[in-house]
Amino acid sequence: MFARPRLTDHLKQIVYGGNDGIVTTFAIVAGYAGANAEGGGELATLAVLVFGLANLFADATSMGLGEFLSARAARDMIRRRQARLSRDPSAQIGALTRHLKGHGLSTLDATTMATLAAKSPGLMAEITLSQVEGLEDPGQGALWPRALITFLSFVSFGVIPILPYILGLPGPDQFTAAVAATVLALTLLGLLRHVATRAGLWRAIGETVFLGGICAMVAYAVGVIVAG
Repeated sequence: MFARPRLTDHLKQIVYGGNDGIVTTFAIVAGYAGANAEGGGELATLAVLVFGLANLFADATSMGLGEFLSARAARDMIRRRQARLSRDPSAQIGALTRHLKGHGLSTLDATTMATLAAKSPGLMAEITLSQVEGLEDPGQGALWPRALITFLSFVSFGVIPILPYILGLPGPDQFTAAVAATVLALTLLGLLRHVATRAGLWRAIGETVFLGGICAMVAYAVGVIVAG
């Protein structure tokens, strides 16, 4: 009953972390695809496992910490902006009035709504920051769940492209299986978007697979060029 609101609240972290995890580990696989083709099977498999897992957890940690620090910086900036705005309510009323008029309200209605909102300084500052200035407020709650969800999403989805190597599939089949696993991971991520947002199923999956696939193909192209 309560799963969907939590999933929706953290959808940005899940999708961003998951997509980056998939592309990051597939880039490692693609980087050694050339070595596999040249007969370096066991060495390439070991390299994928070592560098893939190392990158997976290092990048997941980096992204989690980055999410935490960026959210804290955004919160600090918003608090400073709120303090400044509260010292000049007339400027807020003018800004919100212009914003509301831009959305089709008459001058009288826009001015009335802005004036009524100004009776609550906190509400006025929140509306001005979110609606007029387009700033995302991380909220008052703890920020560590955002970091943890980003980390877990990165690891959970990012490990999928290297599962064929972890499971020890035969060398000739590893890369093909890794490509299939990458498509599967992107499909699962798109399905998660559908469940969380109730967006069209095929649109959610199609967009995620298509855009993630572009990133994966770029990673593959660069990996093959570097592997030479």
